[in-house]
Amino acid sequence: MTANKILPTTVVGSYPAVRSKGLKSLFNPYASSLETAVGDQIKAGVDIISTGQVRGDMITSLTSQIPGIRDQSIIGTLKPTQSAMTVDDTKYALSRHSQVKAMLAGPSTIAHALKIDTPLYRNRDEVITDLAKVLAAEALRLQDTGISIFQIDEPILSTGIADMNTAQAAVREITKNLKVTTCIHVCGDIDGVIDSLLKMPVDIIDLEFSCNEKNLECVGRKEFGDKRIGFGAVDSTDTSIDSVEAIKSRIEKGVELFGAEKLLIDPDCGLRMHTRETAFGKLSNMCAAADEVRKEL
Repeated sequence: MTANKILPTTVVGSYPAVRSKGLKSLFNPYASSLETAVGDQIKAGVDIISTGQVRGDMITSLTSQIPGIRDQSIIGTLKPTQSAMTVDDTKYALSRHSQVKAMLAGPSTIAHALKIDTPLYRNRDEVITDLAKVLAAEALRLQDTGISIFQIDEPILSTGIADMNTAQAAVREITKNLKVTTCIHVCGDIDGVIDSLLKMPVDIIDLEFSCNEKNLECVGRKEFGDKRIGFGAVDSTDTSIDSVEAIKSRIEKGVELFGAEKLLIDPDCGLRMHTRETAFGKLSNMCAAADEVRKEL
């Protein structure tokens, strides 16, 4: 992770996919998407970038490669893949920038998006357990590339649908052999699950705060110990570009509540559903706002 920098900026994950055209698209239809996502993040000034997750949504881009899954159904035993699923794109991002955050959809979120069409699994908890082993293997591959942060995306955890004990065990399975900085991202209102999230075996808990006073109040009352906070300071749902002033004000609230040394600054969630111009504008203003707050500290 970016050493000795206060309020480092990063991203939660996705970026708009700009598809290749012409002959190039026949051989590698996502090449331009990857190049654009990485290039835009660097140009915007993001300290810890991602690949942009440009090959589709965070679930199907993985499940389409995992044996035992067909379309949206589990039809057989889930086992680690023989080859890497996301390493090539991560290596490209690292060839352009020294600090990269790799991200995978979490086992609880994936399991709840699938239908169990086999007697091999009695319930989703068993599915989550095996998915964790699949993702643990990929996480080790990603660590070997030289990433700075490994993030598990678990948006399902804020809904109350998933079993938190199972989720925690699954996260532990993924992170137990990792030496790289680890992170879990959960969007939505986390008042009902914050105590469970604080027990997650990760170094960073990444949450949305830009327009969520409830989360600020909830998290502000908690003790994070050695854990750091991924502080969502950009509204991922708003189709307009957040102003530097608005983002700066949000960051200042975070600094007041938690201290600057605790925070990494990022959007609330991925930016895949926005236009490229909007996503770039949001990231550029985020970096400018963080820089202003940094200079005033």
